[in-house]
Amino acid sequence: MPEFRSDTDDAPLLAEQRPGDNALAMSVGELSFKLKRMVEGEFGHVRIRGEISGYKRATSGHVYLALKDDSAVIDGVMWKGAANGLAFAAQDGIEVIATGKLTTYPGRSKYQIVIDRMELAGAGALMALFEKLKAKLAGEGLFDAARKQRLPYLPKTIGVVTSPTGAVIRDILHRLEDRCPTHVLVWPVKVQGHGAAEEVAAAIRGFDAMPADGPTPRPDLVIVARGGGSIEDLWAFNEEAVVRAVAGCSIPIISAVGHETDTTLCDFTADLRAPTPTAAAELAVPVLADLRHTIQSHGLRTQRCANRYLERGREQLTALARLLPKRDALLGPQRQRADDAGQRLDRGLERRITLARGQLDRSSGALRPAVLQQQVTRNRDRLAATWRLVQSLNPDAVLDRGYARVTARGGATLSSATAAREAGALTLRFRDGSVDAIVDDGTTSPSPPPAPKVERKPPRAYAAPKPDQPTLL
Repeated sequence: MPEFRSDTDDAPLLAEQRPGDNALAMSVGELSFKLKRMVEGEFGHVRIRGEISGYKRATSGHVYLALKDDSAVIDGVMWKGAANGLAFAAQDGIEVIATGKLTTYPGRSKYQIVIDRMELAGAGALMALFEKLKAKLAGEGLFDAARKQRLPYLPKTIGVVTSPTGAVIRDILHRLEDRCPTHVLVWPVKVQGHGAAEEVAAAIRGFDAMPADGPTPRPDLVIVARGGGSIEDLWAFNEEAVVRAVAGCSIPIISAVGHETDTTLCDFTADLRAPTPTAAAELAVPVLADLRHTIQSHGLRTQRCANRYLERGREQLTALARLLPKRDALLGPQRQRADDAGQRLDRGLERRITLARGQLDRSSGALRPAVLQQQVTRNRDRLAATWRLVQSLNPDAVLDRGYARVTARGGATLSSATAAREAGALTLRFRDGSVDAIVDDGTTSPSPPPAPKVERKPPRAYAAPKPDQPTLL
Protein backbone atom coordinates (compact mmCIF):
# COMPACT_ATOMS: atom_id res chain seq x y z
CA MET A 1 0.00 0.00 0.00
CA PRO A 2 1.36 3.50 -0.83
CA GLU A 3 2.28 5.62 2.09
CA PHE A 4 0.42 8.92 2.48
CA ARG A 5 2.19 11.88 3.97
CA SER A 6 0.62 14.43 6.15
CA ASP A 7 0.33 18.15 5.38
CA THR A 8 3.29 18.79 7.60
CA ASP A 9 5.73 16.82 5.39
CA ASP A 10 8.38 18.56 3.19
CA ALA A 11 6.74 17.44 -0.07
CA PRO A 12 3.03 18.18 0.15
CA LEU A 13 0.60 16.31 -1.93
CA LEU A 14 -1.41 19.36 -2.99
CA ALA A 15 -0.01 22.65 -4.27
CA GLU A 16 -0.69 25.57 -1.96
CA GLN A 17 0.43 29.10 -1.40
CA ARG A 18 3.20 29.25 1.17
CA PRO A 19 3.91 32.17 3.40
CA GLY A 20 6.28 34.63 1.74
CA ASP A 21 5.93 33.09 -1.76
CA ASN A 22 4.78 35.86 -4.20
CA ALA A 23 5.42 33.87 -7.47
CA LEU A 24 2.18 32.74 -8.96
CA ALA A 25 2.18 29.53 -11.00
CA MET A 26 2.33 30.19 -14.80
CA SER A 27 1.22 27.94 -17.65
CA VAL A 28 3.70 26.61 -20.16
CA GLY A 29 2.22 28.84 -22.83
CA GLU A 30 2.52 31.90 -20.63
CA LEU A 31 6.16 31.15 -19.95
CA SER A 32 6.84 30.45 -23.62
CA PHE A 33 5.30 33.70 -24.79
CA LYS A 34 7.07 35.59 -22.01
CA LEU A 35 10.36 34.15 -23.15
CA LYS A 36 9.49 34.99 -26.77
CA ARG A 37 8.82 38.64 -25.90
CA MET A 38 11.97 38.82 -23.81
CA VAL A 39 14.21 37.31 -26.55
CA GLU A 40 12.72 39.40 -29.33
CA GLY A 41 12.98 42.53 -27.20
CA GLU A 42 16.61 41.87 -26.31
CA PHE A 43 17.75 40.52 -29.70
CA GLY A 44 15.46 42.35 -32.15
CA HIS A 45 18.33 42.98 -34.59
CA VAL A 46 21.35 40.73 -34.75
CA ARG A 47 24.00 39.74 -37.29
CA ILE A 48 25.31 36.20 -37.07
CA ARG A 49 28.30 34.76 -38.93
CA GLY A 50 28.28 31.06 -39.59
CA GLU A 51 28.35 28.23 -42.08
CA ILE A 52 25.10 27.10 -43.73
CA SER A 53 24.04 23.57 -42.84
CA GLY A 54 20.89 21.62 -43.65
CA TYR A 55 19.71 24.12 -46.30
CA LYS A 56 16.19 23.26 -47.48
CA ARG A 57 13.60 25.21 -49.45
CA ALA A 58 10.01 24.11 -48.84
CA THR A 59 7.30 23.98 -51.49
CA SER A 60 5.83 27.11 -49.91
CA GLY A 61 9.00 29.01 -50.83
CA HIS A 62 10.24 29.44 -47.26
CA VAL A 63 13.86 28.44 -46.49
CA TYR A 64 14.92 26.45 -43.42
CA LEU A 65 18.57 26.11 -42.41
CA ALA A 66 21.05 26.12 -39.57
CA LEU A 67 24.07 28.35 -38.97
CA LYS A 68 26.99 26.76 -37.17
CA ASP A 69 30.56 27.34 -36.12
CA ASP A 70 33.03 25.27 -34.16
CA SER A 71 31.12 25.53 -30.87
CA ALA A 72 27.40 26.03 -31.50
CA VAL A 73 24.46 25.70 -33.85
CA ILE A 74 21.41 27.93 -34.26
CA ASP A 75 18.39 27.22 -36.40
CA GLY A 76 17.16 29.80 -38.86
CA VAL A 77 14.22 30.47 -41.12
CA MET A 78 13.93 32.80 -44.08
CA TRP A 79 10.49 33.62 -45.34
CA LYS A 80 9.64 33.42 -49.06
CA GLY A 81 9.90 37.14 -49.81
CA ALA A 82 13.38 37.45 -48.31
CA ALA A 83 14.52 34.16 -49.91
CA ASN A 84 13.57 35.40 -53.37
CA GLY A 85 15.81 38.41 -52.87
CA LEU A 86 19.01 36.43 -52.33
CA ALA A 87 21.83 37.60 -54.57
CA PHE A 88 23.43 34.14 -54.68
CA ALA A 89 22.38 30.51 -54.68
CA ALA A 90 22.66 29.48 -51.05
CA GLN A 91 23.86 25.96 -50.28
CA ASP A 92 25.49 23.95 -47.53
CA GLY A 93 29.07 24.74 -46.64
CA ILE A 94 28.95 28.44 -47.51
CA GLU A 95 29.97 30.90 -44.82
CA VAL A 96 27.49 33.76 -44.60
CA ILE A 97 26.46 36.68 -42.43
CA ALA A 98 22.76 36.55 -41.63
CA THR A 99 20.89 39.63 -40.47
CA GLY A 100 17.56 39.31 -38.64
CA LYS A 101 16.04 38.87 -35.20
CA LEU A 102 16.01 36.10 -32.61
CA THR A 103 12.74 34.54 -31.67
CA THR A 104 11.44 31.41 -30.02
CA TYR A 105 9.27 28.67 -31.37
CA PRO A 106 6.98 27.66 -28.51
CA GLY A 107 5.84 24.51 -30.26
CA ARG A 108 9.32 23.02 -29.83
CA SER A 109 10.74 25.07 -26.95
CA LYS A 110 13.64 26.29 -29.11
CA TYR A 111 14.96 29.59 -30.30
CA GLN A 112 15.88 30.50 -33.89
CA ILE A 113 16.82 33.45 -36.05
CA VAL A 114 14.37 34.87 -38.56
CA ILE A 115 16.68 36.00 -41.38
CA ASP A 116 15.82 39.16 -43.30
CA ARG A 117 19.06 39.39 -45.31
CA MET A 118 21.90 36.97 -45.92
CA GLU A 119 25.24 37.80 -47.52
CA LEU A 120 28.43 35.93 -48.17
CA ALA A 121 31.01 36.38 -45.45
CA GLY A 122 33.67 38.16 -47.54
CA ALA A 123 35.46 37.44 -50.80
CA GLY A 124 36.82 34.18 -49.45
CA ALA A 125 33.34 32.79 -48.99
CA LEU A 126 32.37 34.01 -52.44
CA MET A 127 35.37 32.30 -54.00
CA ALA A 128 34.58 29.13 -52.09
CA LEU A 129 31.07 29.19 -53.55
CA PHE A 130 32.58 29.88 -56.98
CA GLU A 131 34.93 26.90 -56.74
CA LYS A 132 32.21 24.63 -55.42
CA LEU A 133 29.80 25.53 -58.25
CA LYS A 134 32.60 25.27 -60.79
CA ALA A 135 33.45 21.75 -59.64
CA LYS A 136 29.80 20.72 -59.77
CA LEU A 137 29.24 22.01 -63.33
CA ALA A 138 32.57 20.66 -64.55
CA GLY A 139 31.59 17.25 -63.23
CA GLU A 140 28.49 17.42 -65.45
CA GLY A 141 30.68 18.05 -68.50
CA LEU A 142 29.48 21.60 -69.20
CA PHE A 143 33.05 22.86 -69.63
CA ASP A 144 34.26 20.06 -71.94
CA ALA A 145 35.98 21.21 -75.11
CA ALA A 146 34.24 18.49 -77.14
CA ARG A 147 30.83 20.15 -76.74
CA LYS A 148 31.97 23.61 -77.85
CA GLN A 149 30.72 24.79 -81.23
CA ARG A 150 32.73 26.32 -84.04
CA LEU A 151 32.08 30.01 -84.68
CA PRO A 152 30.76 31.03 -88.12
CA TYR A 153 33.40 32.76 -90.24
CA LEU A 154 31.19 35.60 -91.45
CA PRO A 155 27.91 35.81 -89.46
CA LYS A 156 25.08 37.71 -91.13
CA THR A 157 23.38 38.59 -87.82
CA ILE A 158 24.96 38.92 -84.37
CA GLY A 159 22.91 38.92 -81.16
CA VAL A 160 24.31 40.86 -78.18
CA VAL A 161 23.15 40.27 -74.59
CA THR A 162 24.19 43.27 -72.51
CA SER A 163 23.01 46.51 -70.94
CA PRO A 164 21.64 48.90 -73.58
CA THR A 165 22.98 51.99 -71.80
CA GLY A 166 26.57 51.06 -70.98
CA ALA A 167 29.76 51.66 -72.91
CA VAL A 168 29.99 47.95 -73.79
CA ILE A 169 27.37 48.01 -76.55
CA ARG A 170 28.85 51.19 -78.04
CA ASP A 171 32.32 49.62 -78.14
CA ILE A 172 30.99 46.47 -79.81
CA LEU A 173 29.00 48.39 -82.45
CA HIS A 174 31.89 50.73 -83.18
CA ARG A 175 34.36 47.88 -83.55
CA LEU A 176 32.01 45.91 -85.83
CA GLU A 177 31.49 49.00 -87.99
CA ASP A 178 35.27 49.44 -88.37
CA ARG A 179 36.00 45.80 -89.20
CA CYS A 180 32.97 44.45 -91.07
CA PRO A 181 29.51 46.09 -90.88
CA THR A 182 27.05 43.43 -89.65
CA HIS A 183 23.40 43.36 -88.65
CA VAL A 184 23.22 43.45 -84.82
CA LEU A 185 20.30 42.53 -82.52
CA VAL A 186 20.58 43.81 -78.92
CA TRP A 187 18.67 42.06 -76.14
CA PRO A 188 18.74 44.53 -73.23
CA VAL A 189 19.28 43.01 -69.77
CA LYS A 190 20.50 43.92 -66.30
CA VAL A 191 24.12 42.89 -65.87
CA GLN A 192 24.37 43.39 -62.11
CA GLY A 193 22.21 43.07 -59.02
CA HIS A 194 19.07 41.20 -58.15
CA GLY A 195 17.38 39.51 -61.15
CA ALA A 196 20.34 40.05 -63.51
CA ALA A 197 21.11 36.33 -63.85
CA GLU A 198 17.50 35.49 -64.72
CA GLU A 199 17.36 38.21 -67.39
CA VAL A 200 20.64 37.11 -68.98
CA ALA A 201 19.53 33.47 -69.06
CA ALA A 202 16.14 34.44 -70.53
CA ALA A 203 17.83 36.53 -73.25
CA ILE A 204 20.08 33.64 -74.30
CA ARG A 205 17.13 31.25 -74.44
CA GLY A 206 15.13 33.89 -76.33
CA PHE A 207 17.75 34.17 -79.08
CA ASP A 208 17.95 30.39 -79.30
CA ALA A 209 14.16 30.08 -79.64
CA MET A 210 13.88 32.51 -82.57
CA PRO A 211 12.72 30.73 -85.79
CA ALA A 212 15.13 30.67 -88.70
CA ASP A 213 12.46 31.91 -91.15
CA GLY A 214 10.77 34.43 -88.84
CA PRO A 215 10.27 38.15 -89.49
CA THR A 216 13.35 38.96 -87.38
CA PRO A 217 16.53 37.21 -88.55
CA ARG A 218 17.86 34.61 -86.12
CA PRO A 219 21.42 35.38 -84.96
CA ASP A 220 24.26 33.28 -86.31
CA LEU A 221 26.37 34.24 -83.28
CA VAL A 222 25.62 35.54 -79.76
CA ILE A 223 27.90 37.76 -77.64
CA VAL A 224 27.30 37.89 -73.87
CA ALA A 225 29.09 41.02 -72.70
CA ARG A 226 29.68 43.16 -69.61
CA GLY A 227 32.31 45.63 -68.47
CA GLY A 228 34.83 44.99 -65.72
CA GLY A 229 34.15 44.97 -61.99
CA SER A 230 34.64 43.07 -58.78
CA ILE A 231 33.65 39.49 -58.28
CA GLU A 232 30.47 40.70 -56.62
CA ASP A 233 29.63 42.85 -59.67
CA LEU A 234 30.21 39.95 -62.06
CA TRP A 235 28.49 37.35 -59.91
CA ALA A 236 25.36 37.19 -62.11
CA PHE A 237 27.49 35.47 -64.77
CA ASN A 238 28.51 32.80 -62.25
CA GLU A 239 24.93 31.84 -61.50
CA GLU A 240 23.90 28.32 -62.46
CA ALA A 241 20.92 29.58 -64.49
CA VAL A 242 23.21 31.58 -66.81
CA VAL A 243 25.74 28.76 -67.15
CA ARG A 244 23.06 26.22 -68.10
CA ALA A 245 21.45 28.62 -70.58
CA VAL A 246 24.82 29.11 -72.31
CA ALA A 247 25.48 25.37 -72.34
CA GLY A 248 22.05 24.60 -73.83
CA CYS A 249 22.13 27.23 -76.59
CA SER A 250 22.41 25.88 -80.13
CA ILE A 251 23.87 29.19 -81.37
CA PRO A 252 27.63 29.66 -80.87
CA ILE A 253 28.34 32.05 -77.98
CA ILE A 254 31.27 34.35 -77.22
CA SER A 255 31.61 35.31 -73.55
CA ALA A 256 33.05 38.78 -73.01
CA VAL A 257 32.46 39.43 -69.30
CA GLY A 258 34.80 41.81 -67.48
CA HIS A 259 38.41 42.51 -68.31
CA GLU A 260 41.12 40.04 -69.27
CA THR A 261 41.91 39.16 -65.65
CA ASP A 262 38.26 38.54 -64.75
CA THR A 263 36.97 35.00 -65.03
CA THR A 264 33.39 33.78 -64.69
CA LEU A 265 31.73 30.41 -65.10
CA CYS A 266 30.06 31.80 -68.21
CA ASP A 267 33.55 32.03 -69.76
CA PHE A 268 34.19 28.34 -69.12
CA THR A 269 30.88 27.30 -70.70
CA ALA A 270 30.87 29.57 -73.75
CA ASP A 271 32.21 28.35 -77.06
CA LEU A 272 34.87 31.09 -77.00
CA ARG A 273 36.07 33.51 -74.33
CA ALA A 274 37.06 37.04 -75.29
CA PRO A 275 39.26 39.11 -72.93
CA THR A 276 37.11 42.23 -73.48
CA PRO A 277 33.86 43.13 -75.27
CA THR A 278 35.87 44.93 -77.94
CA ALA A 279 37.94 41.80 -78.48
CA ALA A 280 34.69 39.83 -78.80
CA ALA A 281 33.69 42.02 -81.75
CA GLU A 282 37.11 41.42 -83.32
CA LEU A 283 36.76 37.65 -82.89
CA ALA A 284 33.21 37.67 -84.26
CA VAL A 285 33.95 39.04 -87.75
CA PRO A 286 36.99 39.33 -90.02
CA VAL A 287 38.36 42.63 -91.29
CA LEU A 288 36.45 43.47 -94.46
CA ALA A 289 39.52 44.97 -96.17
CA ASP A 290 41.57 41.89 -95.31
CA LEU A 291 38.75 39.68 -96.54
CA ARG A 292 38.62 41.50 -99.86
CA HIS A 293 42.40 41.30 -100.17
CA THR A 294 42.26 37.58 -99.39
CA ILE A 295 39.56 37.00 -101.99
CA GLN A 296 41.55 38.98 -104.56
CA SER A 297 44.69 37.02 -103.74
CA HIS A 298 42.81 33.75 -104.07
CA GLY A 299 41.46 34.93 -107.43
CA LEU A 300 44.96 35.72 -108.68
CA ARG A 301 46.26 32.39 -107.41
CA THR A 302 43.39 30.61 -109.10
CA GLN A 303 44.12 32.41 -112.37
CA ARG A 304 47.82 31.55 -112.15
CA CYS A 305 47.02 27.93 -111.38
CA ALA A 306 44.64 27.79 -114.35
CA ASN A 307 47.26 29.35 -116.66
CA ARG A 308 49.92 26.99 -115.36
CA TYR A 309 47.64 24.03 -115.91
CA LEU A 310 46.87 25.25 -119.43
CA GLU A 311 50.54 25.73 -120.27
CA ARG A 312 51.42 22.32 -118.89
CA GLY A 313 48.65 20.76 -120.93
CA ARG A 314 49.85 22.54 -124.05
CA GLU A 315 53.38 21.27 -123.47
CA GLN A 316 52.11 17.72 -122.96
CA LEU A 317 50.00 17.97 -126.11
CA THR A 318 52.99 19.21 -128.12
CA ALA A 319 55.14 16.36 -126.79
CA LEU A 320 52.47 13.81 -127.67
CA ALA A 321 52.01 15.35 -131.12
CA ARG A 322 55.66 14.73 -131.88
CA LEU A 323 55.16 11.02 -131.21
CA LEU A 324 52.22 10.73 -133.58
CA PRO A 325 52.93 9.53 -137.17
CA LYS A 326 52.66 12.00 -140.05
CA ARG A 327 49.37 12.49 -141.79
CA ASP A 328 50.64 11.17 -145.14
CA ALA A 329 51.99 8.07 -143.41
CA LEU A 330 48.60 7.44 -141.80
CA LEU A 331 46.52 8.16 -144.92
CA GLY A 332 48.85 6.70 -147.57
CA PRO A 333 47.51 3.10 -147.48
CA GLN A 334 43.95 4.31 -147.39
CA ARG A 335 44.54 6.58 -150.34
CA GLN A 336 46.09 3.71 -152.33
CA ARG A 337 43.18 1.41 -151.51
CA ALA A 338 40.79 4.17 -152.56
CA ASP A 339 42.58 4.52 -155.91
CA ASP A 340 42.51 0.74 -156.48
CA ALA A 341 38.83 0.64 -155.62
CA GLY A 342 38.16 3.50 -158.05
CA GLN A 343 39.93 1.71 -160.89
CA ARG A 344 38.08 -1.50 -160.15
CA LEU A 345 34.83 0.42 -160.08
CA ASP A 346 35.53 1.91 -163.49
CA ARG A 347 36.28 -1.49 -164.97
CA GLY A 348 33.22 -3.00 -163.33
CA LEU A 349 30.99 -0.26 -164.69
CA GLU A 350 32.36 -0.67 -168.20
CA ARG A 351 31.79 -4.45 -168.06
CA ARG A 352 28.31 -3.97 -166.68
CA ILE A 353 27.45 -1.53 -169.46
CA THR A 354 28.76 -3.95 -172.08
CA LEU A 355 26.63 -6.78 -170.70
CA ALA A 356 23.56 -4.57 -170.51
CA ARG A 357 24.08 -3.39 -174.08
CA GLY A 358 24.24 -7.01 -175.29
CA GLN A 359 21.00 -7.86 -173.44
CA LEU A 360 19.36 -4.80 -174.96
CA ASP A 361 20.45 -5.78 -178.46
CA ARG A 362 19.04 -9.27 -177.98
CA SER A 363 15.78 -7.98 -176.63
CA SER A 364 15.37 -5.36 -179.36
CA GLY A 365 15.69 -8.08 -182.01
CA ALA A 366 12.59 -9.80 -180.59
CA LEU A 367 10.63 -6.53 -180.80
CA ARG A 368 10.68 -6.11 -184.63
CA PRO A 369 7.31 -5.02 -186.16
CA ALA A 370 6.95 -8.16 -188.25
CA VAL A 371 7.40 -10.40 -185.23
CA LEU A 372 4.90 -8.33 -183.25
CA GLN A 373 2.35 -8.37 -186.14
CA GLN A 374 2.63 -12.14 -186.49
CA GLN A 375 2.08 -12.59 -182.70
CA VAL A 376 -0.91 -10.22 -182.78
CA THR A 377 -2.52 -12.14 -185.69
CA ARG A 378 -2.01 -15.45 -183.95
CA ASN A 379 -3.55 -14.17 -180.70
CA ARG A 380 -6.54 -12.68 -182.62
CA ASP A 381 -7.28 -16.01 -184.26
CA ARG A 382 -7.14 -17.77 -180.90
CA LEU A 383 -9.51 -15.19 -179.41
CA ALA A 384 -12.01 -15.57 -182.30
CA ALA A 385 -12.01 -19.36 -181.95
CA THR A 386 -12.59 -19.04 -178.23
CA TRP A 387 -15.52 -16.67 -178.85
CA ARG A 388 -17.14 -19.05 -181.31
CA LEU A 389 -16.87 -21.79 -178.72
CA VAL A 390 -18.52 -19.54 -176.15
CA GLN A 391 -21.37 -18.73 -178.56
CA SER A 392 -21.96 -22.41 -179.29
CA LEU A 393 -22.15 -23.21 -175.58
CA ASN A 394 -24.54 -20.35 -174.78
CA PRO A 395 -27.91 -21.93 -173.77
CA ASP A 396 -29.82 -18.96 -175.16
CA ALA A 397 -28.28 -19.22 -178.60
CA VAL A 398 -30.98 -21.68 -179.81
CA LEU A 399 -33.78 -19.34 -178.78
CA ASP A 400 -33.52 -17.57 -182.11
CA ARG A 401 -34.53 -20.84 -183.81
CA GLY A 402 -37.84 -21.12 -181.98
CA TYR A 403 -36.81 -22.98 -178.89
CA ALA A 404 -37.62 -21.92 -175.29
CA ARG A 405 -35.62 -22.53 -172.07
CA VAL A 406 -37.59 -23.80 -169.11
CA THR A 407 -36.48 -22.69 -165.63
CA ALA A 408 -37.90 -22.87 -162.16
CA ARG A 409 -38.95 -19.68 -160.46
CA GLY A 410 -35.63 -19.76 -158.58
CA GLY A 411 -33.70 -19.62 -161.90
CA ALA A 412 -32.57 -23.27 -162.13
CA THR A 413 -32.81 -24.77 -165.66
CA LEU A 414 -35.20 -27.75 -165.94
CA SER A 415 -34.40 -30.46 -168.41
CA SER A 416 -37.15 -33.07 -167.67
CA ALA A 417 -40.92 -33.28 -167.28
CA THR A 418 -40.53 -34.72 -163.81
CA ALA A 419 -38.52 -31.73 -162.68
CA ALA A 420 -41.13 -29.42 -164.28
CA ARG A 421 -44.03 -31.16 -162.45
CA GLU A 422 -42.11 -30.96 -159.16
CA ALA A 423 -41.41 -27.27 -159.71
CA GLY A 424 -45.07 -26.44 -160.45
CA ALA A 425 -44.39 -22.84 -161.37
CA LEU A 426 -42.21 -22.36 -164.41
CA THR A 427 -40.62 -19.60 -166.39
CA LEU A 428 -40.36 -19.98 -170.18
CA ARG A 429 -37.57 -17.88 -171.60
CA PHE A 430 -37.91 -16.98 -175.32
CA ARG A 431 -35.73 -14.96 -177.60
CA ASP A 432 -37.56 -11.72 -176.91
CA GLY A 433 -38.60 -12.23 -173.25
CA SER A 434 -39.91 -14.57 -170.53
CA VAL A 435 -43.37 -15.98 -169.75
CA ASP A 436 -44.47 -17.50 -166.40
CA ALA A 437 -46.44 -20.75 -166.54
CA ILE A 438 -48.06 -23.30 -164.20
CA VAL A 439 -47.88 -27.09 -164.77
CA ASP A 440 -51.37 -28.75 -165.05
CA ASP A 441 -51.38 -32.38 -166.14
CA GLY A 442 -54.68 -33.23 -164.43
CA THR A 443 -52.99 -34.94 -161.43
CA THR A 444 -51.87 -32.01 -159.37
CA SER A 445 -53.82 -29.11 -158.01
CA PRO A 446 -52.97 -25.87 -159.53
CA SER A 447 -50.55 -23.71 -157.63
CA PRO A 448 -51.56 -20.19 -156.73
CA PRO A 449 -50.91 -17.71 -159.43
CA PRO A 450 -47.36 -16.46 -159.23
CA ALA A 451 -46.51 -12.91 -158.44
CA PRO A 452 -46.05 -10.77 -161.49
CA LYS A 453 -42.50 -10.89 -162.67
CA VAL A 454 -40.65 -8.12 -164.26
CA GLU A 455 -39.61 -9.04 -167.77
CA ARG A 456 -35.89 -9.31 -168.06
CA LYS A 457 -34.06 -8.61 -171.20
CA PRO A 458 -31.83 -11.33 -172.65
CA PRO A 459 -28.14 -10.87 -172.02
CA ARG A 460 -26.27 -9.00 -174.62
CA ALA A 461 -24.08 -11.10 -176.79
CA TYR A 462 -20.44 -10.35 -176.58
CA ALA A 463 -19.30 -8.72 -179.77
CA ALA A 464 -16.14 -10.14 -181.22
CA PRO A 465 -13.36 -7.65 -181.73
CA LYS A 466 -12.98 -6.34 -185.17
CA PRO A 467 -10.04 -7.74 -187.13
CA ASP A 468 -8.50 -4.36 -187.65
CA GLN A 469 -8.55 -3.44 -183.92
CA PRO A 470 -4.97 -3.53 -182.51
CA THR A 471 -4.36 -5.77 -179.53
CA LEU A 472 -1.39 -7.17 -177.72
CA LEU A 473 -2.98 -10.59 -177.04
